[in-house]
Amino acid sequence: MQPILTEYFPPPHTGLAIIYCDDAIIVVDKPSGLLSVPGRGPGKDDCMASRVQGEFMDALIVHRLDMSTSGLMLFARGAEHHRALSMDFAARRVDKRYVAVVDGVPAEAAGEINLPLITDWPNRPRQMVDFERGKPSLTRFELISGEAGDDHSRLLLEPVTGRSHQLRLHLWAIGHPILGDDLYGNVAARAPRLLLHASRLALRHPVDGRQLAFSSPAPF
Repeated sequence: MQPILTEYFPPPHTGLAIIYCDDAIIVVDKPSGLLSVPGRGPGKDDCMASRVQGEFMDALIVHRLDMSTSGLMLFARGAEHHRALSMDFAARRVDKRYVAVVDGVPAEAAGEINLPLITDWPNRPRQMVDFERGKPSLTRFELISGEAGDDHSRLLLEPVTGRSHQLRLHLWAIGHPILGDDLYGNVAARAPRLLLHASRLALRHPVDGRQLAFSSPAPF
């Protein structure tokens, strides 16, 4: 069940930031603070899906980003293309990369976080690590900038699996929460927003199979 937002102040709609568009797919850059799909309750209809569908009636959302996360989102044009792209996501044939600014600096310049995750039902929408009931969840990370002793660092993240809040929870679990996160770690006040951005999306075109790659620089 999707949690009810008590307050929602989406960024103004000043036009879609379209990265790519053809007869089969649309790639847009979602701003931070905008829901991917409508939320529960009144006043939560404004979202990335509704904005895209306002210009492309056949657009169907293929995957979601957290409201606080910015960056690349993929839409399919029509049910047939949506089915093909959804299958590629499920089979992990779509390459996704994120940029994040985190508290402190990891001890290793690159590594993996392999911790099973499950919904923390009494505290939704929070997730939690659970070695008995959690679903396998794997994140790879690479240090972009930052040195030992710095109060923050910039990481490149690859979510091999796609669990809810995976990147946020995995980084918090290893002691490096993402700055601006209001759910995990005491770092919400250290940035004006969640410093997490979907920066790269590489996929197979659903019509001709050619490989496509899209990028979006982090706005922080």
